[in-house]
Amino acid sequence: MDGHEQPTLGLYISIPFCRSKCTFCNFSSGVYPAGEHFRYIDRVIEDLRGAKALIERVGAELPERVDTVYLGGGTPNLLEPELLRRLFAAVRTEFSVDADAEITMECAPGQLPETTLEAMTGCGVNRASLGVQSFIDREAHECGRLHDRATIEADLCHLRAAGITNISIDLIAGLAGQTFASWEESLAALTNSMVTHASVYMLEIDEDSRLGRELLTGGMRYRASLVPDEDAVARMYERAVERLGQAGIKRYEISNFAQAGFESRHNLRYWQRKPYLGVGLDASSMLRSAPDVFRWTTTDELRDYLAGPQEPEIERLSPNRQHEEAWFLGLRLDAGVEIAALEREFGRPLVSSVDEIASRLTQDGLLEIENGRVRLTPRGRMLSNEVFQEFIADRSEHSREESHPQPLAG
Repeated sequence: MDGHEQPTLGLYISIPFCRSKCTFCNFSSGVYPAGEHFRYIDRVIEDLRGAKALIERVGAELPERVDTVYLGGGTPNLLEPELLRRLFAAVRTEFSVDADAEITMECAPGQLPETTLEAMTGCGVNRASLGVQSFIDREAHECGRLHDRATIEADLCHLRAAGITNISIDLIAGLAGQTFASWEESLAALTNSMVTHASVYMLEIDEDSRLGRELLTGGMRYRASLVPDEDAVARMYERAVERLGQAGIKRYEISNFAQAGFESRHNLRYWQRKPYLGVGLDASSMLRSAPDVFRWTTTDELRDYLAGPQEPEIERLSPNRQHEEAWFLGLRLDAGVEIAALEREFGRPLVSSVDEIASRLTQDGLLEIENGRVRLTPRGRMLSNEVFQEFIADRSEHSREESHPQPLAG
């Protein structure tokens, strides 16, 4: 971060409720009775009210202004309008939210009644992220989504009519039964939708998801045997980069694409290591007090979270750990990592400690160095986790570094 830049805060609020659980999902979300929603929002508001005291105990600095708010999940639009209004009233009571703050809410298609749209706009939501995953009805239904293409198109019209025109759509390459032809159809529908942002994820099957467990056991319920192989998924992703780029939706991060000026300001915080506070279930925070960086994550068990406030386990990152993060988070961005900026922050001796690694990865065709910046090559993006591991000194403690701290969509 630029030492002369006045820091601002991003606020992430986890809403872990879904109407149905996707087969590929391993997030801390699920289907719960509506009565739990009220209890949960009471707890989130309690955490918002206690945030400043917690941060003071941690010893971190709390920026005065909030310039991004992100409601992720889960399916935040399942909340009753009354709960949305209570939640945002608490946010604005406890924090100073900029008038032009980017305020994003993740939404599931087909679950946006007029009353919810009115509450969203009344609360200041100005950006929506739709969890589409596929425009092919069969593919969407078989992975646990409840919508069809007509519903998506109707929701886009309703959002825009309500004044929310900054819209992101998620797609997943590698769904069970997906073909190159069906992927082209989804990409065409995405570009024709004229959205400002898109997130394209290559399916990673986790053994904690229903699809992952079925793949391990050889079952057929979720059609795990029909998941495309890694090479096919990689080709689908590369086609998405090409197709979206032609439509003016250019990649700025491995999985994220945007029209010029519509990059997700909140998600950029994670990769640029700017301060953010997470509240709710399984929500991560990163705050600073120079030269220290503090990280913590809330419990991922809903019962424990609802039981009352818990003192988080705080991790204070050493300069070496901060330096590692600067590499494996910064390399996710198409802009890459600026060597001079790292040297200003960490000093030349520490930055030069990875010269050999960067040189070797460049020779292997995974990195490129140009005009003082280090970037992933197209091949490096396909092997990004392996590249990132090279910048982590103690691999025993970081067997798999996450690409970002929250289970984010675009």
